[in-house]
Amino acid sequence: MKCPFCGNDETGVVDTRVSEEGDIVRRRRKCAACDKRFTTYERAEIQLPQVVKKNGLRADFNRAKLRASLELALRKRPVSIESVDAAIADIEEKLLTAGEREVSTQQLGELVMRELKKLDKVAYIRFASVYRNFEDVDAFSKAIKEVSPVSRKK
Repeated sequence: MKCPFCGNDETGVVDTRVSEEGDIVRRRRKCAACDKRFTTYERAEIQLPQVVKKNGLRADFNRAKLRASLELALRKRPVSIESVDAAIADIEEKLLTAGEREVSTQQLGELVMRELKKLDKVAYIRFASVYRNFEDVDAFSKAIKEVSPVSRKK
């Protein structure tokens, strides 16, 4: 592993730890040349499906883009980073277990909507308003009613 500070090829592992979930290995390394320390992470390489966009173009699944979409919808909402990580892991797991080589942006959007609905109703409405491209107030009201608790009879 090359040192990110000086570029030297000789680095050694000082400490190794496995995450609580057991899916990531964290290694502390030390450069033999400059003596600086840095951290690397190992995770199993998994082949997620290609994303087919509305215009027909294909792109690699992008975890960072998924996170950015969730974080934008959840902006200033009381949802922990751990919950966002869990939602991303759930989406990735669903994509992997489906066994498909390609997934449409529509399918991916629906998975995101399901996770947001569980995490935060306001974030769900935010995402839905952009994702479903509401044309009028009625469509927006329908989405709100979808997540609102059933009103009690008086």
